[in-house]
Amino acid sequence: MSVALNPNGITLAASAEMLFTDLPFEERVRKIDSLGFQVEIWDWTAKDLKGLAGTGATFASMTGYIRGDLIEEDGAKELLATAEESLQAAEVLDSPRLNLHGGGLDGKGLPVRPRESTSGPDWVRATDTLKRVADLGQKYNRIFTLENLNTAVDHPGTPFAKAWETIALVEAVGSPFLRLNLDLYHAQIGEGNLIELVTRALPLIGEIQVADVPGRFEPGTGEIAYPAVAKALADIGYVGVVAMEAWAKEDSTAALESFRDAFSGALRGSAVPVSH
Repeated sequence: MSVALNPNGITLAASAEMLFTDLPFEERVRKIDSLGFQVEIWDWTAKDLKGLAGTGATFASMTGYIRGDLIEEDGAKELLATAEESLQAAEVLDSPRLNLHGGGLDGKGLPVRPRESTSGPDWVRATDTLKRVADLGQKYNRIFTLENLNTAVDHPGTPFAKAWETIALVEAVGSPFLRLNLDLYHAQIGEGNLIELVTRALPLIGEIQVADVPGRFEPGTGEIAYPAVAKALADIGYVGVVAMEAWAKEDSTAALESFRDAFSGALRGSAVPVSH
């Protein structure tokens, strides 16, 4: 088994939504867990939560809302209500983090209410909504993470999509119960300069997600120098989850091995050897 967990440095996780897609969902979770990775899921509403909990897998993150957005009054009410439902679901899986986006997304990843720009009042309303989300997180002792996205390829029209925008919102809220989900695949498409980005964002990061560009496949298939990113994370002392939210270019097991290999230099101090 490839051991990917390390109490002294980075912990590796992988999205069950994008790997082993020929298997039933619960079997995907078991497979990822058997390879030594924590597991991430998206929409929890269509899943057997008790069945997933029964796999014995460790869940790193799940989607933290069902509907709603940060800006519109009705959207904020929906987001807060479904965030509380998500917190109750997180209790079943013991997921420590619940993920949010700058705007509600449909089943194709497109914004329900697309926007070409955001105004000053939009920022004020979004900050207020996120403060109330953070209060919910404190109530349940779980962390919400706000993920940056890209608008050029995957999520056109999504408000508050860029990393600098999510950083500004998390800083404005100023709560340990709202952190960043810093997605380096999206950031590479939208902004680049990833090593400086992770260094700047370090105090705010709740987790990091990765995939390569182009194609959103595993590290090592595209233009991002993930071993250099991994070294930078180790150098700045990042201790937390790095999750592969990527499609397998060919084989899911091989994709996870490539992911582990890219970050092996950051898995420092492990008491258990990492092996194939």
